[in-house]
Amino acid sequence: MSVELTGKVAIVTGGGRGLGREIALGFARSGILGIAVTSAKSPKQLQTVTEEIESITGPGHALPFVADVTSLADCQRVAAETKARFGAIHVLVNNAGKGQNFIGDDRIPFWEADTAGWTAIVDTNINGPFMMAYAVARQMIEQGWGRIINITKSRDSMHRPKNTPYGPTKAALEAMTLAWAQDLLDTGVTVNSLAPGGAVDTDFILPAVRARTAQTGKKYLPANIIVPAAIWLASEQSNGVTGCRYIGSKWDPNISLDEAAEAARETAIFVPPKHDSLLSTTWTPTELANEMD
Repeated sequence: MSVELTGKVAIVTGGGRGLGREIALGFARSGILGIAVTSAKSPKQLQTVTEEIESITGPGHALPFVADVTSLADCQRVAAETKARFGAIHVLVNNAGKGQNFIGDDRIPFWEADTAGWTAIVDTNINGPFMMAYAVARQMIEQGWGRIINITKSRDSMHRPKNTPYGPTKAALEAMTLAWAQDLLDTGVTVNSLAPGGAVDTDFILPAVRARTAQTGKKYLPANIIVPAAIWLASEQSNGVTGCRYIGSKWDPNISLDEAAEAARETAIFVPPKHDSLLSTTWTPTELANEMD
């Protein structure tokens, strides 16, 4: 079974490389109407991914932006121009982020961190998703349908030593996911988090860490590991499912969509208070959505 995104419009931040690029290409293959991709400093990457998207969708379906998610003006520009081009915004993928490489080339204790790099990581990874969500939320509420997908990390990495502030910023994003899901309850707009399920082969891996793992033979996950779950979360198939956390590597393409989504759901983190019993019950996503209606 496949999931279609026909007629949908998405914004993917940090879409020029890594996870963001793979999600954008996955959306393109799923029949999406339009995709806006952002990058703070990489026009060349944006041009390349735009060409890749339109080799799948045909011309006119990709809209690249050099934009900084920490700038509200940039986020509002992306939202306004995306809506002007495609008529709506249905999906926001908050993928843009900065890693530990902004404070050094190896894992270090927090007191040795470069403070300017620390501030940049915190600003991008926490304020960035807020700014983009702020820029699109009202329109999603008005149209009665929307998806906010926050790209996060494995839970153990959130409190791993010598991994701050990157890990804690992802913990903050998980908390924001829960808070926003509750704020948007009954609006038709859902908020969920999505993690790859392990270290992914992107340039977020610190050079010294990559060198050490090369000696041990450790294998990194491919960036496209996250795509099937991202497509499902962006689709009508996930209607009503909100405040949950999904793991890309747990998606099984050999079973039904509901079963695959349930297998990839790490936990039902939030349900409305009147449905507390859901937390102790195993539900398929469709059953969960029906119970929450």
